Amino acid sequence: MTLKGCALSMQNQEESVRYSPYFIKKSQVHQEAGGSSQESNEGEDKQPGKSPKKQRRPVKRFGEMSEEDVLKLTLPEHLDYNLDILFVGINPGLMAAYKGHHYPGGNNHFWRCLHESGLVPERLTYLDDVTCPSLYGIGLTNMVERTTRGSADLSRKEMRDGKDVLIRKVEQYKPLIVCFNGKVIYELFSGSKCKVGRQKDPIPGTNSVVYVMPSTSGRTQTYPRASDKIPFFQELKTLREEVKNISVDTSCINGQ
Repeated sequence: MTLKGCALSMQNQEESVRYSPYFIKKSQVHQEAGGSSQESNEGEDKQPGKSPKKQRRPVKRFGEMSEEDVLKLTLPEHLDYNLDILFVGINPGLMAAYKGHHYPGGNNHFWRCLHESGLVPERLTYLDDVTCPSLYGIGLTNMVERTTRGSADLSRKEMRDGKDVLIRKVEQYKPLIVCFNGKVIYELFSGSKCKVGRQKDPIPGTNSVVYVMPSTSGRTQTYPRASDKIPFFQELKTLREEVKNISVDTSCINGQ
């Protein structure tokens, strides 16, 4: 075979080969696409096996509602007469107001601690807050009803007014125990520093025993885990039995 014939044979073989698109020669891409050399280089820069990055859609925390709309919502409280325990929070957060239930956050340990401490016989979720007064003698309320992004958004006047409103509620419904869900809440209510646990003074003008526990929020630095908080719920359970027994004894004496 002549040198010219050999070259033609090699050219024919090369044209019959199908290259992987990742390894097509520049000239071939350029000829087939009819594009410029810049377009060819851009094609080369793409890494094999990687699709273009998709733009993330913004997460809607509150469905079709804006944060401003959620701030206008109020959280229902769940009260009844002669409750065993009335839990008191400071004020509704955004997610609680949006869902219309107390302690709905996945990082809040309230419902888990309530069950694992034995205060209630079965595991509950925030959807069960409505039936807590009638089924378990447990009520839920807040010192201030206005929804905010954080408690720091509350004014001093709101806190003072909230204290007066809470006292009137306790006077009306007469729970055996008022449990403040967070040390800071009770310190704002009482105007003085305190330690967690049973307090020596009842709610002013009432016989309701006061118990203070660490906040059930997962962001609490001192007691970050649910297991850190369960002992306080267990102590509250023991206190409930003690106060109920005293209440029964007193009623028997009065009956005599």
